[in-house]
Amino acid sequence: MSEPLYRQLTACTSVLVGKKATADGSTLIARNEDSQAAWPKHLTIHPHQKLTTAPHFVSKDTGFSIDLPLEAAKYTATPEWTDEYGLFEEDGINEYGVAMSGTESAYSNSRVLGFDPYIDNGIAEESMITVVLPYVKTAREGVARLGAIVSEYGTTESNGILFSDVDEVWYLEIGSGHHWVAQRIPDDSYAVVANQLAIQEVQFDQPDWFMTSDGIQDFVRDNHLWQADTPFNFRDIFGTKDQSDLVYNTPRVWYGQKLLTPSVAQQPQDFNLPFLRQADAPIQVEDVARILGSHYEGTVYDPIGHGTPQEKHAFRPISLAKTQESHILQMRPNLPVDVSGLHWLSMGVTAQSVYVPFYAGADDVPVNYQKGTKDYSQDSIYWTYKLAGILVDAHYAKFAKDLEQTQKHINSLMVQNIVTTDQAVAAETDAVQRTMLMTKGSAKAAQLAQHEMERLTAKLITDSANLSPLNFTTDSNL
Repeated sequence: MSEPLYRQLTACTSVLVGKKATADGSTLIARNEDSQAAWPKHLTIHPHQKLTTAPHFVSKDTGFSIDLPLEAAKYTATPEWTDEYGLFEEDGINEYGVAMSGTESAYSNSRVLGFDPYIDNGIAEESMITVVLPYVKTAREGVARLGAIVSEYGTTESNGILFSDVDEVWYLEIGSGHHWVAQRIPDDSYAVVANQLAIQEVQFDQPDWFMTSDGIQDFVRDNHLWQADTPFNFRDIFGTKDQSDLVYNTPRVWYGQKLLTPSVAQQPQDFNLPFLRQADAPIQVEDVARILGSHYEGTVYDPIGHGTPQEKHAFRPISLAKTQESHILQMRPNLPVDVSGLHWLSMGVTAQSVYVPFYAGADDVPVNYQKGTKDYSQDSIYWTYKLAGILVDAHYAKFAKDLEQTQKHINSLMVQNIVTTDQAVAAETDAVQRTMLMTKGSAKAAQLAQHEMERLTAKLITDSANLSPLNFTTDSNL
């Protein structure tokens, strides 16, 4: 089955972090959504719904259809600016404190797909958030619901899907038309994933840590995909190890692990990089943001660094021009469920944008987060951040420092705003007022970030005025 043209370049990077690996006990799941250089995303909050007739969902992308439950939870999401090709809601947090991000595109080997091929009208990335997130109350339930759908209806593609709640982080990988595995990330560990099937040895006798499609062991054994009495390594059985992995995928995992665990020396083209790692220091939201905004800084592989032309273009970086949005879904401990979830959202190229935290307990988002088409417009926040990046690109060596200072300043403002909003919500007992305070707090964060980014844009335009190639230097007396 051929993909829509605009989706052929989808290639994301994901980070998952357990609660004992973070500085404050939060769980974190995060991902860059990479597709096109000019394809806006919106942010929306779907209200809680209770219907009398079960809704029937039909995908505009693949034709996948399914009857949905009568009741749907409120949830955040980042849909496309157009639903012509499908919704692609991609990421969100629901009212029960479940976060989900989908998907990390992956690739399965041709032998596996010969025995269990993709299904043309199966579920795909476009539908997953929409038909799963509103209907689950824990991360584990999210894995079970999506896994059951894949097993029954089939899928059109191999993917990785991230789930979390305040206690657990799960990663589900689809390896063929109907088979999948999921692993809980240990509380003291993290994972970086980059367009490869990543889960390694599956322990079928540990249901608290692994979930799988029914019959996957029989499928693998009967088709001679795995030698009996040896460890069941999902990556090795279902995944790929080819030249494209060495230049496109594996180096991104290497660099993410290099940032969080620099004490371990590894090579960027090592096929045996582990799925799970422990960080050298407690992980902050800013550390995850640094990974998702990275492009091999400090190495010869940085495309805007000091390596040779060949070195600078040897590997595909994590942050690149085709990122539409990036998100970090943070579930904070020891807080009421309506306050716990923060949906950090960065519009456009992660390296050149900023993460703005939105409370999952809010009930609305700023208007400019609901606007934007494929053509530039001043009323779209996507294009506000995209414009700043484009101006930096024109004279990167000159403007990179200005961008970095603005990003750091905005992050400080975001943290300050979370502290004051948390305090205000904690002092309020009325549910309606609490929602209003979180909505206002989110809107204030968005406004503060926008204001600082627009100040940067104004400076970039002003400072660029004298950088025209049409300048001519002559005797100042003439």
